[in-house]
Amino acid sequence: MAVLTFTDETTSTVAPAKLFKALVLDVDTIVPKVIPVFKSVEIVEGNGIAVGTVKKITINEGGEDKYVLHKIDAIDEANFVYNYSVIGGDGLPDAAEKISFESKLIAGSDGGSIAKLTIHFHLKGDAKPTEAELKEGKEKGDGLFKAVEGYVLANPDY
Repeated sequence: MAVLTFTDETTSTVAPAKLFKALVLDVDTIVPKVIPVFKSVEIVEGNGIAVGTVKKITINEGGEDKYVLHKIDAIDEANFVYNYSVIGGDGLPDAAEKISFESKLIAGSDGGSIAKLTIHFHLKGDAKPTEAELKEGKEKGDGLFKAVEGYVLANPDY
């Protein structure tokens, strides 16, 4: 199985602890408020936040429900590290066996955060994702990050 690896980095004016809380610990309650296509999160296995937890995340795109299975691989609240994999579902691209994400928030010089992300696209055999699939995945990830960041900024008492 081949693995394609990508890295990305973005900044936020929100401090790492607050951003981690919103993006990781409270994401299941914040996302339905800020992303209209988000439909539900169902805990399939585990307690919802511990390593090994599997969540079924359902969205509605163009009137059609799609889901992914999201498995928590590592969580380190003290160091703002969160690693997870998309391991199944009809929202997983056909070329992928799974997609793993390694994320870390670090303090920026302005009191905000620098979000570092490494994505490992585990391919099925010789399959390769299309440029459109890669672009769409990046846009969705960036949109989720900015929507949650916007929620935190709009709710200073959060």
